[in-house]
Amino acid sequence: MPAPDRIVVGYDGSQQAALAVRWAARHAALLDSELQVVHCSLWPLLTHDLGPVKGVAGTGLQHQAEAILEEGRAEAQSAAPGTTVLDSLVYGLPAGHLRRMAEDARMLVLGSRGIGGFLGLLVGSVSLELAATASCPVAVIRFDKHPEGRVVVGIDPAGSAGALRLACDVAMATGSELMIIHVTRPQDGTVYSPAGGLEAARRLLEKSTATARALAPTVAVSQDLVRDSSVPRALLNAARGAALIVVGSKGHGLLKGTVGSDAHAVLHHATGPVLISRN
Repeated sequence: MPAPDRIVVGYDGSQQAALAVRWAARHAALLDSELQVVHCSLWPLLTHDLGPVKGVAGTGLQHQAEAILEEGRAEAQSAAPGTTVLDSLVYGLPAGHLRRMAEDARMLVLGSRGIGGFLGLLVGSVSLELAATASCPVAVIRFDKHPEGRVVVGIDPAGSAGALRLACDVAMATGSELMIIHVTRPQDGTVYSPAGGLEAARRLLEKSTATARALAPTVAVSQDLVRDSSVPRALLNAARGAALIVVGSKGHGLLKGTVGSDAHAVLHHATGPVLISRN
């Protein structure tokens, strides 16, 4: 029999990671998936002395790592009591482990740990690296203020088939409304020229909306064609009050091993969960 769907979530004991675990657990339940909570301990890279203090039970770095993992598991079970929760304790840098463990996963979920709000950049390096290199969709959770809100998905001139399909899956599972946004920029004259380019944009949006209604027949689907010099700004404005914003990983200016500039900006400035499609 095929292995059941699985969502992987990283947990390091932080408040942001706890929020990510609870979000992942609720969505695992809605998507009928198992949840795997992973804690990556860095201590073996720094010291070989992982054991307890002599004569003092319940101490030592190994015990601390196990306690953090159990805490993450408890968060998941509290958020979604009926969900199957697995747990894994691994040793070393988290990005490589999480990427490997999520290779065949339905989704990888991460908390947002950054540099304390400097210029609004709130996403840590591990989340950015995995958003660019993981083989499955990656959700980055900073806040979850509107869990009952709509799902917003941004589509590009190619249609963003992967992001649209992913947004439909989540909207179907959660019963959320789905809003499809396509942004045209004044500087994109070669793509959307005055001589019919805007009409091509409308046709793309209509086609994507029809696809969404076929993929998610029970979901209320709306569309919006926005003209803005900044694609991320337009997407973020549309996502105010949303439960989730879904974007593709490429956007403008993709370099190998990095997130496209549009997705990068959305990740850094979104005030709610962001789900990055990897195809």
